[in-house]
Amino acid sequence: MGTRMRMRARRTAGLLGACAAAVALALAVPGTAQAAQGVLFIDGAPNEAPSGCFPLGDFAPSEVVNLTDGVAWVWSGPACDGRVVHPIFPGQLAIGHGRSLFIE
Repeated sequence: MGTRMRMRARRTAGLLGACAAAVALALAVPGTAQAAQGVLFIDGAPNEAPSGCFPLGDFAPSEVVNLTDGVAWVWSGPACDGRVVHPIFPGQLAIGHGRSLFIE
């Protein structure tokens, strides 16, 4: 009787572990990427429903107005590489002190 209970406990533990792993995987899989809703202005130029990497001014910092529902991330490198310099939050006007900007 003891062996039978141990086998049942092992099966139950294995089943619970598999269920927990399936739930964790389902929560970890990202959804499809969508463009931010709204308009992102870079030096006065409008970008509707922006998504991806945008270059900023080469010789002077760019003025950025984020009228989207997403955070715009200013990067030190020219192709949204290097390090994140600072965020520009929705509704914020800021000077982009970097070489590129990424928004999703």
